[in-house]
Amino acid sequence: MTDIYKILSDFFGYDSFRPMQQDIINHVISGKDAFVLMPTGGGKSLCYQIPALALDGCAIVVSPLLSLMKDQVDALHSNGITAESINSGNDEGTNRIIMNRVCRGEVKILYLSPERLLLELPIISQQVKVSLVAIDEAHCISQWGHDFRQEYTQLGSLHESLPDVPIIALTATADKVTKEDIVKQLHLKDYQLFVSSFNRPNLSLEVHRGYSSQDKMRIIVDVLNRHSGESGIIYCMSRNGSEKMAESLREKGFSAFCYHAGMTTTDRNRVQNEFINDKIQVVCATIAFGMGIDKSNVRFVIHNNLPKSIENYYQEIGRGGRDGLECETILFYNVQDIITLRKFANESGQRDINLEKLSRVQEYAEAQVCRRRILLNYFGEMSDCQCGNCDVCKKPPQHFDGTTIIQKALSAIKRTGEHVGIVMTIDILRGRMTQWVEDKGYNQLPTFGVGKDITEKDWHDYLLQMLQLGFVEIAYDEHKYLKVTPLGEDVLYGRKRAELAVAAHEDFRVKRKKKNRTAEAPTLNKDKAKEDNGLFEKLRKLRKEIADENGWPAYIVLSDRALSSLAEIKPTNKDDLLHVFGMGKHKADAWGERILDVMRDYIEESGCVETHTQQQSAPESYIERQKQIYAHAYAPWTSEDDKQLVAMYSEGYSVEKLMEQFGRGRGAIKSRLKKLLGIGDEPTSPT
Repeated sequence: MTDIYKILSDFFGYDSFRPMQQDIINHVISGKDAFVLMPTGGGKSLCYQIPALALDGCAIVVSPLLSLMKDQVDALHSNGITAESINSGNDEGTNRIIMNRVCRGEVKILYLSPERLLLELPIISQQVKVSLVAIDEAHCISQWGHDFRQEYTQLGSLHESLPDVPIIALTATADKVTKEDIVKQLHLKDYQLFVSSFNRPNLSLEVHRGYSSQDKMRIIVDVLNRHSGESGIIYCMSRNGSEKMAESLREKGFSAFCYHAGMTTTDRNRVQNEFINDKIQVVCATIAFGMGIDKSNVRFVIHNNLPKSIENYYQEIGRGGRDGLECETILFYNVQDIITLRKFANESGQRDINLEKLSRVQEYAEAQVCRRRILLNYFGEMSDCQCGNCDVCKKPPQHFDGTTIIQKALSAIKRTGEHVGIVMTIDILRGRMTQWVEDKGYNQLPTFGVGKDITEKDWHDYLLQMLQLGFVEIAYDEHKYLKVTPLGEDVLYGRKRAELAVAAHEDFRVKRKKKNRTAEAPTLNKDKAKEDNGLFEKLRKLRKEIADENGWPAYIVLSDRALSSLAEIKPTNKDDLLHVFGMGKHKADAWGERILDVMRDYIEESGCVETHTQQQSAPESYIERQKQIYAHAYAPWTSEDDKQLVAMYSEGYSVEKLMEQFGRGRGAIKSRLKKLLGIGDEPTSPT
């Protein structure tokens, strides 16, 4: 039987599976269908990539986006795996060459769009030994899903064309109805449903209601300042909104660009590529951005407006913190968001479905209980625990008797004949003499100015709560006027009392957040931590060089988590490299010497010898053994040493002679010559 742990270690550099992965992999290897529901960042791709390597033949992966295909293929290439993609971005000659290689059995994993798969299916079914079919973003096949795509519906015929091939359907977001529809549409047989935990404890959850544009911007700027030099995404409801947000942030000195469907393909690709290559700090985007991008080091995700569904929201915040490190998420919403989204839902082809989904995300935003608990329960993962990492858990809302405030607002609405919206109601309550108020004679109402002691922001908050509590409703077909409900009349006329939550008042003073690159920081003293940070930056520079050489994003070479591990344990040989998170055999063989050169240079320049790992390992470390062999191993190089080394090398002395003269190992001599003279990996005599 194939050792899936060996595949995991050799190709991907991991020593253990995440929850559910091993069960899913073994199930698919046994030849059975599977339906996998796993959150963004939960490790879905390994669930079909490892079976693809364990089984004979070529695995077919259906993906809806070119960017997702490219990202996955690049990552597989970096791990030494033969993967290809047939898509519209290639010329047809290239696609035919790839297909011929697939037919000859030279490709282990092939990515295609659903429409391209159907086009190639006659050839694949007759000439290719298919090991499995993986359908990524499987929710696209269901009309109940949040991202329905017509071309996915034709995938139901796959079992007819490939009767003995296991199908694995994967998605990050699907409610009960969508799950049932996916199984029905794909004709999954003898399948097992695997539902991974949707809990992403490294994502903090915050919601701010009723904030003005100015207050939103102050919070966003604070977030960007706290995450200086780190990547983030800001989701906006409209194209215009994303453009204005990016422009405002650029005016404040931030590297921010917009991304939406109205841009040319060239411009969208440029923004996306510069973001994944860390050349842009912030992307201000509509929901068109982020699907299929595996960028692991997104440190904040902000929603400038209410999303249209919990599925959208959870998938979008799931693009943060994929490396397991902390990620900050913030959601802003106000009444106008609800009005706009309700209008979109009413005009959509799935009115009832979209209105229901809007109601659920609105309930989440208005929650008075743990937000993570609501999200987990929505996806069928029952939880009665408080997460401790959402705004409700950190600062539970306080309530007070709001009967008088509610009565003032309802009276103002009633006295206008219920012909005012939220803005006009606040103008009346605060006694603001606008032209419209004067023209309508609302300044003569008894309620004019009765709420001047309450700020405009707090009135926005209270009116939004009144809408949530059912005291007022919005007449969407009547200029969006506010109407007092029977429940509201009970409070207005004193038949019932009601509570309100205390309006939140944001502290806009600049906050400082301590940087922490690892989930659990090693116990190091102050100087040691500084040394590790310096090594991290040197390794990050090397990672960028390797990425540029291969035309890949930096995170595909090694993740931030892998760099942190390298900087912490400071491996000094290739065997030690294989114990670093995410460092498979192929990467160690390809780049190991370059990584070790950086390690040696750093250790020698800084005088740093003892490492966190070595403190816990056997008494005699590799460095100590080297010191026994070479008299000056790991001693700092002096300027005199450098002059003598260059002179002797120029005179034609061999590396062995130089090792003997300077009392240092081969790696130290090579590394120093490379630094001083810029020569290749293996110095040779100049004569």
